[in-house]
Amino acid sequence: MNWVDKLIFPKMEKSKLNQRKERIFEIIFEADTFYGKLFDVGLLVTILFSVALVMLESVPSINAKHHHILVVLEWIVTGLFTIEYALRIYCVRRPWRYFLSFYGIIDLLSIFPTYLGIIYPSTKYLSNIRILRLFRIFRIFGLTQFLRGGNMLLIALRNSRAKIIVFLSFITLTVVVIGSMMYVVEGKHPESGFTSIPTSIYWAVVTLTTVGYGDIAPVTGFGKFLASVVMILGYGVIAVPTGIVSAEIVRHKHDLPKNTQVCQHCHDSNHMDGAKYCKTCGYKLNKPER
Repeated sequence: MNWVDKLIFPKMEKSKLNQRKERIFEIIFEADTFYGKLFDVGLLVTILFSVALVMLESVPSINAKHHHILVVLEWIVTGLFTIEYALRIYCVRRPWRYFLSFYGIIDLLSIFPTYLGIIYPSTKYLSNIRILRLFRIFRIFGLTQFLRGGNMLLIALRNSRAKIIVFLSFITLTVVVIGSMMYVVEGKHPESGFTSIPTSIYWAVVTLTTVGYGDIAPVTGFGKFLASVVMILGYGVIAVPTGIVSAEIVRHKHDLPKNTQVCQHCHDSNHMDGAKYCKTCGYKLNKPER
């Protein structure tokens, strides 16, 4: 029993305390139980409500009439999210693992801007990042085909990260070389917008990614030729990472989780139907209620 348990439940036995933690974990993290679904549905409604509050507060006419009401409601919602975040930290076996996980970071960022808004008022609008928590909607309403699709994409990205890093490194080196060349070719022309190498690199990135803002354009013949080469090369830039990820999706399309069970020890959620133990750490999984 750690100091937090002794502070909150000083007279509770360790076995009962562990049972309470497991029960809280089951409600907050799982979606296979009635109370777990009820909790998550209520959480999603609160998230949508809070996002709507932030949007309304950004409208000058509405904010002028209902500013105090909007602020009070936002603080109430933030308080609820703070309590929920504290409960998530409390009931997991390894708080730091949850704290550094994707949802852990998103959960923290969903409440942090409101508190930071006390010092920097404009930062409170960043609390709309909490809408990313709506990813949980796939597991709540049993949309397992979408959940598996998302997991498939995550697995493909994770397995192809080395190739993508090498590719991005090559692109970074390429835009530096191209930007430097364009500065040499266009930099001395009086009508050119290539006033420095960083500006030229910015143009190379915009052109290579086929965004094409048009704020900077070459004026010399050789500069236009080099720009044409970069534009054609840009199509390959789009195709390569898509091909890498697609190949990994095909390769691992059968390695997908079949349920929404979350390991209380390591927080791994990729488990097959009927799994009793976590495939990552071997910890016993909670039995879902049907």
